Amino acid sequence: MTDNAQTTNQNPPARRVVVTGLGLLTCLGHDVETTWSALLAGKSGIAPISSFDATGYPATFAGEVRGYDPVAAGYADAKEARNLDPSVTYALAVAQQAISDSGLQIEDANRDNIGVIFGSGMGGVTSVLNQEHTLLERGHRRVSPHLIPNMLVDSSSGYIAIKYGVRGTNMAIVSACATGGHNIGEASEIVRRGDVDVVITGSADSIILPLAVAAFGNMKALADNADPIAASRPFDRDRNGFVLAEGAACLVLEELEHARKRGARIYAEIIGYGSTNDAYHIASPDEAGGGAARCMAMAIRKGGIQPQAVDYINAHGTSTQMNDRTETLAIKEVFGDHARRLAVSSIKSMIGHAMGAAGSIEAVATILSLRDQMLPPTINYRTPDPVCDLDYVPNEARPAAVNIALSNSIGMGGHNSALIFRRYTA
Repeated sequence: MTDNAQTTNQNPPARRVVVTGLGLLTCLGHDVETTWSALLAGKSGIAPISSFDATGYPATFAGEVRGYDPVAAGYADAKEARNLDPSVTYALAVAQQAISDSGLQIEDANRDNIGVIFGSGMGGVTSVLNQEHTLLERGHRRVSPHLIPNMLVDSSSGYIAIKYGVRGTNMAIVSACATGGHNIGEASEIVRRGDVDVVITGSADSIILPLAVAAFGNMKALADNADPIAASRPFDRDRNGFVLAEGAACLVLEELEHARKRGARIYAEIIGYGSTNDAYHIASPDEAGGGAARCMAMAIRKGGIQPQAVDYINAHGTSTQMNDRTETLAIKEVFGDHARRLAVSSIKSMIGHAMGAAGSIEAVATILSLRDQMLPPTINYRTPDPVCDLDYVPNEARPAAVNIALSNSIGMGGHNSALIFRRYTA
């Protein structure tokens, strides 16, 4: 074999992927810093449902995005706001925030080199139900022609690409409540392998609707605490269900040298990504936590680190009996004795469970933990559970030296995703 042939067959250096822009829309705020400040203050965004009369429903409170006007905020014009599903307007809002935050200039010269991987767990459910009502009450001729694009789960990804004229890879990944993690993880892989240098990624969901509350309630999945603020109690012995929420988050992922060349501010580096399935039950996690454990272990291996290097886990932590127990078991399996030294917290205690948007929102919180060296708390942690016996950062935020952090997401169908972020230093 010639020297030239040997050179040709060598693998190229691994491309590093960094985060250069963030966007958030949650029940605690309509932007990154408002939401983050509220999380560190241990503030709950859970309140009585305002979008419909929930009297008599299995749950009467949720994590609604309140006071949000996409037109007034400059995220959509009046026609778009009228015709688009709320989940799509949420996606457009956080994408605009993240792109602006990144300082990325989108021009003819780089449009083909920018992709969009943006998902949703439920898609345009609001539009489907509204148009079903129109069909039954007013007839088929009154059904909106906007329904089809609105109901598609990939519409947010498509609309973001159209708005900014970016022509790289475009898709939406759906994996229930692991959707956000999988979109971010696969986006990082697309950048790492060199398909594009930049990906706009994240997820959005808006399903605080009578049908959803009724269905989740009948599954016995929703918290029924009399006090909305105390309803989401991850890892607490008396937890009895999750709180339905909505929202969106967006990250701009970028190849490191591309970001450096344009002088971008870098939040963190994404170094590991895991994706597995329990193949156990459509609605319950593997009781032994095996799928989640394999997922975290995969992310650690791909990150080229030892488990002991992880300082903090932003847990899926739904506040259901089964999830919190199995996630704790999975953490113990992967980290061994180090699990006792890890900090683990769930921001769902403050914002509820935003379905497919949860993983993206929590990824942003994980990155901000690295930036500010602060851990958001698990509020409402009052009574320790003997089977959930780790350090859950109870009730108050905590300063901490955090260099590497992991974000877990677990979805119905057995889907698991894990993202590992490292604090970036030039």
